[in-house]
Amino acid sequence: MKTFLIVGLGNIGREYAGTRHNVGFEVLDFFALKNKLVFQSSRYADMAVHSLKGRKIVLIKPSTYMNLSGKAVSYWLQKENIETAKMLVVADDVALNLGSIRLRKKGGSGGHNGLQNIIDVLENDNFSRLRIGIGNDYPKGMQSEYVLGKWFPEQVPTIIKAIESTDKIIEEFVLSGIDIAMNSFNKSEK
Repeated sequence: MKTFLIVGLGNIGREYAGTRHNVGFEVLDFFALKNKLVFQSSRYADMAVHSLKGRKIVLIKPSTYMNLSGKAVSYWLQKENIETAKMLVVADDVALNLGSIRLRKKGGSGGHNGLQNIIDVLENDNFSRLRIGIGNDYPKGMQSEYVLGKWFPEQVPTIIKAIESTDKIIEEFVLSGIDIAMNSFNKSEK
């Protein structure tokens, strides 16, 4: 059975719930809800397992805090014997318009500390990522406050719509691979 790792980036703790930086957690929570999965507290992450057409999907929400996400990712890749080509990391992105979704096969961190830590720990950037646009509606020098802040009420409908479209993207990644998923979903965003 092929096994895939889906990583949602975020920060643990009630104070971070509903913040823009936790959209990766929200994507995995939505996927779990839609598929009637329950996350269990496990080593370095809350974890759930799903089966899809003969494939095993391990979903993790690292409990190491954003800036140490690589520790959880490395552990679960090794534990489940998953190659990085079968991993998808879901993260927020201030460079994308609110609600925009982009799939990438590999690349740099774009200044995202969670992605950068994964790249540093794995010593490569050859993993797929699903980036969710959180916009950049903040004054100069206030990026950290914006990213760690709660959604503005007017942003909520747009981000909910984006999150609700991600389950199909995750399924396409698992069933058809990153190239086909990118062709399907990156085009639909233009």
